[in-house]
Amino acid sequence: MKILVSVKRVVDFNIKVHVKSDGTGVDIANVKMSMNPFDEIAVEEAVRLKEAGVATEVVVVSVGVAQAQETLRTALALGADRAILVESHHGVEPLAVAKILKALVDKEQPQLVMLGKQAIDGDSNQTGQMLAALAGLPQATFACKVMIADGKAIVAREVDGGAQTLSLKLPAVVTTDLRLNEPRHVTLPNIMKAKKKPFETLKPEDLGVDVTPRLKTLKVAEPPKRVAGIKVADVKTLVDKLTTEAKVF
Repeated sequence: MKILVSVKRVVDFNIKVHVKSDGTGVDIANVKMSMNPFDEIAVEEAVRLKEAGVATEVVVVSVGVAQAQETLRTALALGADRAILVESHHGVEPLAVAKILKALVDKEQPQLVMLGKQAIDGDSNQTGQMLAALAGLPQATFACKVMIADGKAIVAREVDGGAQTLSLKLPAVVTTDLRLNEPRHVTLPNIMKAKKKPFETLKPEDLGVDVTPRLKTLKVAEPPKRVAGIKVADVKTLVDKLTTEAKVF
């Protein structure tokens, strides 16, 4: 069984980003970049399925700038078998990414496609769902447990108030949530091995996909700064202030 995993290069989650002075976006110059944490979970789960003998090959793909090679090399060091970079010199919107992934699904014919449920930069939570619709595949989002048996994926997914278990006929699309697993650390020997693994670079036009932006960002602004709290003498004063000043009652 072949598993296709999509990964994205994003600003490292430990970095505090700042909005550009002209309000056109977030300043990412000279900041640390890394793999989207939800995608890292997807890679880990795919590698675990391979280690368990369920999968035979794990292919990782990324859509983005040339520097995304680093992200794919990390995925290879985590245990993926080969990588595909679809290189684009500007930001690619979720629909365009989904179309590119659909073209790769048609080309690679994987039995399972795994993605992080969302990227921590755009927080769109759209690509997996769009891919499933374009490819006509069953989907399970927010997966917290994945099992493969008898040509089906049994997926537990987090919902309000608990978990829902779905049975999907393969091939299928699964998006991963935080509680699915804890990704392993990359070791130096595996980093060296990753350099020898197959790496393919394509352009969107090679796949017949138009990545022209359809959306226009009007303005990006930082959230308002929180004002300092105050102490009150008693409950009556608290209720008065919540009523007259905060106006929550």
